[in-house]
Amino acid sequence: MQIEGATVSEQTALVLFNLETVLKAAGCDRSSVLKTSVFLKNLADFENMNKAYETFFGEHKPSRTTVEVSRLPKDALVEIECIAETR
Repeated sequence: MQIEGATVSEQTALVLFNLETVLKAAGCDRSSVLKTSVFLKNLADFENMNKAYETFFGEHKPSRTTVEVSRLPKDALVEIECIAETR
């Protein structure tokens, strides 16, 4: 239960890797994601988060909300939740 990665790019990549693991366990993949909510500790990190996000999703463009929050659990820089369609 430790936060890995010192930058928002590293943390975003790890969050999305973990998200993919959960999706696979549910019989889904990243193309099943309909909407994400991204919570950033600092909205100035949006561009770096977005690069990792776009690399993960590629051509698939789920609906997204991104907001700045004052603090995340364990002082993370980013947290992402999603809604996915099961098949």
